[in-house]
Amino acid sequence: MRKGQNPAKFAKTVAKPERITVAVLNYIPFLSGFYSEALDVLKVSLETMHNDPGLPFDLMIFDNGSCPEVRDWLISEKEAGRIQYLVLSEKNMGKGGAWNIILAGAPGEIIAYADSDILYYPGWLARSVELLETFPKVGMVTARPFRTNPEYHSSTREWATQNAALEEGQFIPWENFWEFNRSLGQDEAENRKVYAETVDYKVSLRAPLLAKQSPVERETAAPHNPQLAVTAFAGASHWQFVAYKATLAQFLPFDMDKPMGQVKQLDQRMNAAGYLRLMVSDPLVMNLSNTTDYVKGVYAGKQPAPKQASLVKRLVQAAPIKKALLAVYDQIFKWYYS
Repeated sequence: MRKGQNPAKFAKTVAKPERITVAVLNYIPFLSGFYSEALDVLKVSLETMHNDPGLPFDLMIFDNGSCPEVRDWLISEKEAGRIQYLVLSEKNMGKGGAWNIILAGAPGEIIAYADSDILYYPGWLARSVELLETFPKVGMVTARPFRTNPEYHSSTREWATQNAALEEGQFIPWENFWEFNRSLGQDEAENRKVYAETVDYKVSLRAPLLAKQSPVERETAAPHNPQLAVTAFAGASHWQFVAYKATLAQFLPFDMDKPMGQVKQLDQRMNAAGYLRLMVSDPLVMNLSNTTDYVKGVYAGKQPAPKQASLVKRLVQAAPIKKALLAVYDQIFKWYYS
């Protein structure tokens, strides 16, 4: 028999979530080798995320089976009030499995998704939401311009040719282009070739298409006013984006049989469904990858200078040797962590 009454019955109000949920997917299986700086990268990411984003948000972390040290740190951050929602998965569910939970379960009307190795600059969230709310039928907005596969933003360009102003050209400065691709471990000579042979697609929205108007009014008014108000770049990416939760729900669930490598499904599905995929016009996020070297360089007023590779390092970077060594590394990783 029940003893007394549940005190919760007498509560008059309940907490309301923020309109925006920033959702971060984290996976740090151990703190050595490739992941030796991963926890430091995560700490920098969350610190800069909160540094003048421009709009309020709740933070949701989905930890995909990290090591005890990382889980303990996340729990301490949750207890300190710096994380509003913390999900600790016992095992690595892969990105698709984690997305199914994050994108369906985040409480906000708007989800700002990011991998755990992103560096943020002031205004990153406000600028992204501005594009999300100003353009019609936006699928996702990434807070940095970079060159993506044109096949993934064909719907954006098609819409822009009919309803806005679309320009092709070298709009992203080489320094910004190389800054991002360098963080992915790419070759500079090859990137200069790619930069020279590819273009950016700039979409300029005409002044009447303001957030106060309905999507129908925006599309109707755009071609009839020469004044340009809002500029974005065609393209976006799954590693960092802002989107309406209701839009993302249309593309769930994701059935991926690998932990990584299949995440472009979101990019492809959105484009196929006719949604706009946009990027802000200047870099407001940066990929840190697995090191804090970039951050140290920024605080010193410059990017870290590239080091002259040793003979051994140049040797192991040779394509056949690199492929063989990575295959061995991958097999060892599977033995211990799959």
